[in-house]
Amino acid sequence: MKLIQERNKSVTYKEARVYLDELSKYGSVLGLDAIRGLLRELGNPQDDLRFIHIAGTNGKGSVLAYTSTILSEAGYRIGRYVSPTVVSYRERIQVDGEMISKHAFAEETEKVQDAIVRLKEAGKQLPTVFEAETAIAFLYYKRMKCDFVVLESGLGGMEDATNVVKNTVCAVFSPISMDHIGVIGNTLSEIAENKAGIIKPGCIVVSAPQKQEVREILERVINVAKGAAMMTGTSMEYRLVLAFTEYVPNLALEEDYRGMRFSYKDSENISIRLSGKYQLINAVTAWEAVHVPGLLKKEEKRAVETGFFDTEWFGRFTCISERPVFLVDGAHNEDAAKRLRESIEAYFPGRKLIYIMGVFQDKEYEKIIRLTIPYAKCVYTVDLPNKERTLSAQKLKEAVEAQSEYVPAYAVGEIKQAVKEALENADEDDVILAFGSLSYLGKVKEAVEKEQDKRQMY
Repeated sequence: MKLIQERNKSVTYKEARVYLDELSKYGSVLGLDAIRGLLRELGNPQDDLRFIHIAGTNGKGSVLAYTSTILSEAGYRIGRYVSPTVVSYRERIQVDGEMISKHAFAEETEKVQDAIVRLKEAGKQLPTVFEAETAIAFLYYKRMKCDFVVLESGLGGMEDATNVVKNTVCAVFSPISMDHIGVIGNTLSEIAENKAGIIKPGCIVVSAPQKQEVREILERVINVAKGAAMMTGTSMEYRLVLAFTEYVPNLALEEDYRGMRFSYKDSENISIRLSGKYQLINAVTAWEAVHVPGLLKKEEKRAVETGFFDTEWFGRFTCISERPVFLVDGAHNEDAAKRLRESIEAYFPGRKLIYIMGVFQDKEYEKIIRLTIPYAKCVYTVDLPNKERTLSAQKLKEAVEAQSEYVPAYAVGEIKQAVKEALENADEDDVILAFGSLSYLGKVKEAVEKEQDKRQMY
């Protein structure tokens, strides 16, 4: 490969991306052997870092955003590692909310690439692209001397590349439901067991409200860990902190599609600008995570208030335009669709919305349609940027029509064209909602901004 051959000069960002794109062709494999080998070759940078590790099905990104922003506001240098990204590839590696620079990314990629060359020459197992990206992130966080890294698990937990870390201060679980069926498990219990694999010796476990069988899995894993610690004579504390055992509606003092105010324990009148009924769950889960002993001091209550208000996380029932209201949401599975439906019912009661939909073919799109179609005025279906995984606009249109003969559906294909047609056919008091995969919502935002610019010109 070109990047490997040219060792007489520094790697550029573009070359680094080309190299990683080449790695992505080899697919992904669950398991930790390859990334352990890669990180050993790099001097195990992750061992010099402390982690807040987040797993779950829906809400991981929002919990990460709240947690990392609050801790940054408290004066810590905080790394955050997220996937998938929405607007920029470099979003996945951030420090205090700032994306890794192109120069730094190229430098760390070059180190990883050199390590992979050595592994190949030694005949050892080679890493996947996600494992390489994870190693790049660890190198960067160590370089930036991060106090903590808020780490989002990629796929599951137990065998995900992020689970190579040891120094987990807190393992956090957003709501766990059915997703990646057949990959990390075939039942809810199996999926929960896999995600519970991020629990490490001595860490505190924080969880959002969970279905009973999920809660039982978490408690069992913790009890096993306690028993193992006692047998070895170590004094490690394991405990499960539930954000709240049941959904408590009156926590929310005021809310609409632009955000909400809520009170929780000793925090009163907390304001957040992320909307959606589910954000209350995500916010209090993050509240519990940052209140793990040793993280925040009593005098840092202000950091909690400011951190919550300053948190931004695109693609989670995000309003990107008014008149008409234009929302984007990454509801890509059945549980997320249920939460999206709750938000539609709460914020736009009795209304019919204009939909733009794009989904991957391996998702439960029929269930997503079934849950959301009663609130649709019409549906524009699109092809996603990832052509290999996308469900075609035509097939998605047919799936919509199979669920309802009364809702007009149009297979537009191109994202920008769907946005254009939706805006042209919307009145000022209409609501447009683009949802499904997170992967195309950045393109939706770009298209909306271009259409707005055109309107201002005339």
